[in-house]
Amino acid sequence: MSLSTILREFENIGFNSPARAFPGFRKPQDATVRDLVPREGIRQEVRSGDLLSVDVASGATAEILAFDDRGAPALGRLGLTDTGTLAIEDCDGAALFGWVAGNGGRTAIGIPSCTLAGQDEPYLFRVREAVTVWVFRPAPTGALIEGALTGSVTLSVQVAPSNGPFLPPLLGDTRDEFTVPRGTAMSYPLKKGEYVQIIDIQGQQCSDFMAFRADGLDRGQELMIDGTATRSMVRRSYPGPGLLDKFFDQEMRPLLNVVQDTCGRHDTFGLACNARGYEERGFAGHLNCSDNISHAMAPYGVARRAAWPAINFFWSTWVDPHTHQIMTEESHSRPGDYVAMRAQDDLVCVSTACPDDIDPINGWNPTDVHVRIYKPETPMRRAVAYREKEDSTALISQTSAFHERLEPLTQHFSPARDLWTPVNFPSHGAIGEYWACREAVTVQDMSGLRKYDIVGPDAETLLQKATTRNVAKLAVWRGQYTLLCDEAGTVIDDGTLFRLAPDLFRWCCGSEESGRVLTALADALGLQVRIHAMGSAMPNLAIQGPKSRNLIRKIAFTQPHVPAVDQLKWFGVTTARLHDREGTPFMLSRSGYTGELGYEIFCSKAGALEIWDAVMEAGEEFGILPMGTEALGIIRIEAGLAAANAEFAPGIDAFEAGLGFAVNLNKPDFTGKAALERNARDPRRALKGLLLGCNDVPAHGSPIYDGERQVGVVTSATRSPMLGHAIAIARLGIEHAENGRALEIGQLDGRMKRLSATVSDIPFVDPQRTRARA
Repeated sequence: MSLSTILREFENIGFNSPARAFPGFRKPQDATVRDLVPREGIRQEVRSGDLLSVDVASGATAEILAFDDRGAPALGRLGLTDTGTLAIEDCDGAALFGWVAGNGGRTAIGIPSCTLAGQDEPYLFRVREAVTVWVFRPAPTGALIEGALTGSVTLSVQVAPSNGPFLPPLLGDTRDEFTVPRGTAMSYPLKKGEYVQIIDIQGQQCSDFMAFRADGLDRGQELMIDGTATRSMVRRSYPGPGLLDKFFDQEMRPLLNVVQDTCGRHDTFGLACNARGYEERGFAGHLNCSDNISHAMAPYGVARRAAWPAINFFWSTWVDPHTHQIMTEESHSRPGDYVAMRAQDDLVCVSTACPDDIDPINGWNPTDVHVRIYKPETPMRRAVAYREKEDSTALISQTSAFHERLEPLTQHFSPARDLWTPVNFPSHGAIGEYWACREAVTVQDMSGLRKYDIVGPDAETLLQKATTRNVAKLAVWRGQYTLLCDEAGTVIDDGTLFRLAPDLFRWCCGSEESGRVLTALADALGLQVRIHAMGSAMPNLAIQGPKSRNLIRKIAFTQPHVPAVDQLKWFGVTTARLHDREGTPFMLSRSGYTGELGYEIFCSKAGALEIWDAVMEAGEEFGILPMGTEALGIIRIEAGLAAANAEFAPGIDAFEAGLGFAVNLNKPDFTGKAALERNARDPRRALKGLLLGCNDVPAHGSPIYDGERQVGVVTSATRSPMLGHAIAIARLGIEHAENGRALEIGQLDGRMKRLSATVSDIPFVDPQRTRARA
């Protein structure tokens, strides 16, 4: 059925009446807010009536560009005129150029832009006509590496009120699209190679989905998605973009593969809602998805069923680990969330807009679902949504600046915040990568790390209050591993703090929570300091292993006023260039997450591939291998290095996380000091190692027993290639934490199988860190 036909039918049932079509309409977030990192460009679709705000702080500049639906410049729609063309040398403009070219625009003669200088008040634009806006925060590469940037740029959009559906931007050329009205179902054919995008228009609306092989229906066979076969094949409850991405039929043949998913929480366990389910709760005759699916599929000769199995997109369910019951709650989907899949064969599909208004699954407010079908030639990359916080704007996962070199080497990527990161490389495997790091040298893409520049006369004051080590003793061109804690002494984040100048620090950490904590503390104390989130503007590589120094010597050129490579002690930092004084600039630190001698390179996107190529060429004589997260996980456990949501987690203070070495209780007051002083005097739990006399690797959270009493839990475990048996990091009651103590790790509910273990110190390998200090 065509879109025009659907719209005519909507008019016949009163679609144009907001009261009938969208009762209790929940519009999207009032404002979408994004802070631009240096060199970054953000694309924003705005419609007539939207209010666009660009806040450019003193010391910064922004470049704004606008385009119509043909990719032609359209700054006039914002009431602006161009002041020149975009300075591509100061911006990461590849995405912009690709978008303009893909929409028929011209890039060869430069793209007109308007420069917005820093000022006290934000620039406000009331959009007069739909337009695509790009906003850039220019930054020279040298200033980026050296931390010599000032100001900030923030983009926000106030969406004009509307009773119409909230639909995300198109992903490519559509063959068809239509809306499934609430409480109904619609069937549609899908050709091999085509994409289907199922969109939750208003949020918290579940949509049952089923697909049948078209050739099977022609033969009278109902070969359709089988939830049990799918869970067995992908080894997880729900497929996601990547290797584990396919829905299978009863014969274990793939029907569709998931390409993009912005929600991430769906259901593959139960049946679609059905008449019997409503009848047994006193709602005889209630609309239900099973009857709607039967009605929609009847023209294809599909037999009616009282209850249909289905994939229920946007319905949040999970299996309780203790009772093993299937649990449910309100959906996590937001307005415009979607799942996009590609057909692996000719299919007939059916989608519903669930009518359930007596359960939380639709937020007690059934709404419509929108479906788009894209042509096979649509370039659609694999992606999931990442949100810095639950209420943050969704960021679709990107490939890192090194992806062009990584993709030919592996297809096994997993999301690391908003970036795809290699898990392993098939040519050598995780064990080969492990031994390369132990005996030679490896290179790893660590761009998922978060980096913040803390700049200003009160920068030291802020960090002295926020972190657990004495920042006053940190010299320029030195770094230190330190923690951010809350008032209870719980670790919020860990990372490395580098001092690049008296009033300039660079914080490399694991979470955006660091930026929020530092900003809130600076505001509360009234400090004169700026916190710059570097985001994806500073990709980085870890060069690790005993031969890493030899490799770095071959590629790093340093000026006389900064430390040379051979002058860098453990946690030293410098600025360097590739090969000579005219080479690509980068920041170089002697640090890492492996316990081996190692270095980290921080660069701009523009220089990333050149630096990767130089590293691989220089490392060839030393047997360099790329390394993924799987091998890193083995090495960091052997080295006794803590990880978030494992060794440190909510409710676990710094000492219980085994991070007491990074806490200086003799320094002036810092956040969490009082709690940590109290806990240090009377510790209840300690982080220790366990040596297992077997190769069984216990799972995270496995209980640890002394006889019949549980005395601790496993936080991380692996099989150590160097030791030749399994090892575990564990949090133990202090009474059971002495070295040599014999304990047992429980498996099969902790009772039916026990793994013998002996308490030890950590690290398991190189306890004095002589390798890293070499």
